[in-house]
Amino acid sequence: MQHIFAFFCTSFLGAVLGANFPNNIQIGGLFPNQQSQEHAAFRFALSQLTEPPKLLPQIDIVNISDSFEMTYTFCSQFSKGVYAIFGFYERRTVNMLTSFCGALHVCFITPSFPVETSNQFVLQLRPELQDALISVIEHYSWQKFVYIYDADRGLSVLQKVLDTAAEKNWQVTAVNILTTTEEGYRMLFQELEKKKERLVVVDCESERLNIILNKIIKLEKNGNGYHYILANMGFMDIDLTKFRESGANVTGFQLVNYTDTVPARIMQQWRNNDAREHPRVDWKRPKASGQGVKTTTHTPFSLQYTSALTYDGVRVMAEAFQNLRRQRIDISRRGNAGDCLANPAVPWGQGIDIQRALQQVRFEGLSGNVQFNEKGRRTNYTLHVIEMKHDGIRKIGYWNEDEKLVPVAVDTQSGNESTSLQNRTYIVTTILEDPYVMLKKNANQFEGNERYEGYCVELAAEIAKHVGYHYRLEIVRDGKYGARDPDTKTWNGMVGELVYGRADVAVAPLTITLVREEVIDFSKPFMSLGISIMIKKPQKSKPGVFSFLDPLAYEIWMCIVFAYIGVSVVLFLVSRFSPYEWHTEEFEEGREQPANDQTNEFGIFNSLWFSLGAFMQQGCDISPRSLSGRIVGGVWWFFTLIIISSYTANLAAFLTVERMVSPIESAEDLAKQTEIAYGTLEAGSTKEFFRRSKIAVFEKMWTYMKSAEPSVFVRTTEEGMIRVRKSKGKYAYLLESTMNEYIEQRKPCDTMKVGGNLDSKGYGIATPKGSALRNPVNLAVLKLNEQGLLDKLKNKWWYDKGECGSGGGDSKDKTSALSLSNVAGVFYILIGGLGLAMLVALIEFCYKSRSESKRMKGFCLIPQQSINEAIQTSTLPRPAAAGGSGENGRVVSHDFPKSMQTIPCMSHSTGMSLGATGL
Repeated sequence: MQHIFAFFCTSFLGAVLGANFPNNIQIGGLFPNQQSQEHAAFRFALSQLTEPPKLLPQIDIVNISDSFEMTYTFCSQFSKGVYAIFGFYERRTVNMLTSFCGALHVCFITPSFPVETSNQFVLQLRPELQDALISVIEHYSWQKFVYIYDADRGLSVLQKVLDTAAEKNWQVTAVNILTTTEEGYRMLFQELEKKKERLVVVDCESERLNIILNKIIKLEKNGNGYHYILANMGFMDIDLTKFRESGANVTGFQLVNYTDTVPARIMQQWRNNDAREHPRVDWKRPKASGQGVKTTTHTPFSLQYTSALTYDGVRVMAEAFQNLRRQRIDISRRGNAGDCLANPAVPWGQGIDIQRALQQVRFEGLSGNVQFNEKGRRTNYTLHVIEMKHDGIRKIGYWNEDEKLVPVAVDTQSGNESTSLQNRTYIVTTILEDPYVMLKKNANQFEGNERYEGYCVELAAEIAKHVGYHYRLEIVRDGKYGARDPDTKTWNGMVGELVYGRADVAVAPLTITLVREEVIDFSKPFMSLGISIMIKKPQKSKPGVFSFLDPLAYEIWMCIVFAYIGVSVVLFLVSRFSPYEWHTEEFEEGREQPANDQTNEFGIFNSLWFSLGAFMQQGCDISPRSLSGRIVGGVWWFFTLIIISSYTANLAAFLTVERMVSPIESAEDLAKQTEIAYGTLEAGSTKEFFRRSKIAVFEKMWTYMKSAEPSVFVRTTEEGMIRVRKSKGKYAYLLESTMNEYIEQRKPCDTMKVGGNLDSKGYGIATPKGSALRNPVNLAVLKLNEQGLLDKLKNKWWYDKGECGSGGGDSKDKTSALSLSNVAGVFYILIGGLGLAMLVALIEFCYKSRSESKRMKGFCLIPQQSINEAIQTSTLPRPAAAGGSGENGRVVSHDFPKSMQTIPCMSHSTGMSLGATGL
């Protein structure tokens, strides 16, 4: 009853909270220009939202450099009941905004330049650039350079550069061009030319950056020998044709990866939208001051990185409010919008819930991985480092917080391809998966590639040796192989590392599939395999007491019994009918029994005894004399020869082989039952195989797997292996056969592979599309295969290092020494037979004693004395041959002493006694 009451209370509370969550969420928007691409991106992103709650924008066009106007607009929107505000700021207004947000607990999401603040209610969409910039400067080994900056953007990047310069003894000339005139630019570059300063860092927002680049072109400071680093995240948004033609070297950063499917898809959707409802304003960046630095021609439909951040900002708000709705958190303002200018300021009670929800959002957006730390700043992001020389634009590396600057292979189209690969360091992405890649036990004592061991580690070394390049192994960050997200259409895992330029080669157990082949290139397979089923090894069947009967079916045993009885009866009959079985027998020398007193040895009991002796391969002291009897005996001997030989051959296997009964033997068995759950890796080719399969059995299995509760999918192969071992036979894991065979060879040796492979596929070495490494790597794999090295590597890591014996788990039957339980039934029969013999002997003795007592009239036999005399018989003389003849024609003589048979019986009134005369 209490459970029912608690259930209704919970349901009621959930309904109340769910009902209090607003269906429409008011959000604010502060934009400097209604015709900007960022404004259009904001409206377009809102139009793409389909899940509740609905976001209703309150957009204001404001001068973001005017503190008074920004304050008024901000307070106006807050008083209208907005739940969060999206907008831009400048150096003059950023402190005012952060102060209001902290006091009122209202969240401000911005793509503007990041600032140093402890205010957690300001969510900064733009990643920080200073660490990446310093890494690039160190990469080029600059010791002396000019730093041109715009004070409106803030001084955080400059401050970090100057601090690093002090540590590394760099000579940095910082120039603020905030108020620089046309004449000022000319004098600046003349001074730089006089000092031979040709290494320049330009740190400005996009519009001012265009102005500076045009001034450089106009003053002809874009010739050979000049090297510019643009501290901006939209390198591909700018047309640098004049710099390329003049020979200048330009390096920059790119946040939006145009080769990714997400930006391409979003831009295509935007292009196809109604121009009147979602105007594509400022797709082409406006010319600065009438001068023409044109928008890039690298992408026909150019998307500025600030517009991409705006689009991602709307998604951040949408997902945060959707999560709050799912959690049934009440954020309604209940008609009290709050006073922005109250003194003291009254913070909004629900603001902290919204702030937490915003910071917990994580997804793959236009600007890459969107994730925030506890301070509201971007984390776990990637910046692509792009370089332009006279021979064109190319990516030279990428930067992230964990690895810093990672140089990547540069694919040049000139010269000998083999020569261009020599002496370069490539990033080889892989995954920790036994036995392919494993950390050594003492890995902390090594550095670089020496920390790892395994099949793929040795394979990568062999390929590098054959191709002729240096490499560095990098473990994939998310620990996944690679699958496309159905919602965002982005790739994760090792495939994502290749697609997004963070790695050059993938040497791992990566399955060659169609969807992967569309975005990356594969070599020839270095290992063939298929999907297989792993289950927990069932318990060995315990042998029964009468397991020695198992070699022959019970029907055969019954037929043998009937054959034994039938042969004995036939032998008895033919012996009775055949005159050659009747004969006389001599009992004493020179004396024969009368001719009319002939005997026949094959009575019914002797016939049974003869058949039993022949069946047991022991023989008997009697044999048939007649031809008919010998025919019966011969066919019976032949019959027993075949039966006993067959039984003996099977008995050895049945008694020395322990059998295991598997609950399933194939995928069909899995699909037909519901007791044993089964699943695959959460992100990988096995899951894709079942999802795309059109075979009825596999479709049925996929329907079960995707709807099973709890989920049958696992994040890693190790998790699947542990689940199999702990499930007590109630979970089967579907994985590649090679991994299944390896796990089967590892302790505690309690898993096994059942059935055949469900498909046929291969592992290949992957490279990015169009990579210069593709052909050399492919040839190296073929050469290693022809040399037999691939097979040697597999034997080394699978079987030579196995822990479950040479037999492994390939066979479900394991030979072992006999135990008592295997033959216990034989001992039981022996003991039972001995006991039965003793019982029969006692019965015979009692029966014969009673018969003799009745036969001897006038004599009385005392049972006790009879027993004593019987025991002492061995010391008495043997009786003379007398009495009737037995079944085999021999005379039956009772083992009673003669003296005892002639003792008269004496009667007394007080009892009975025996006179011992003659004894």
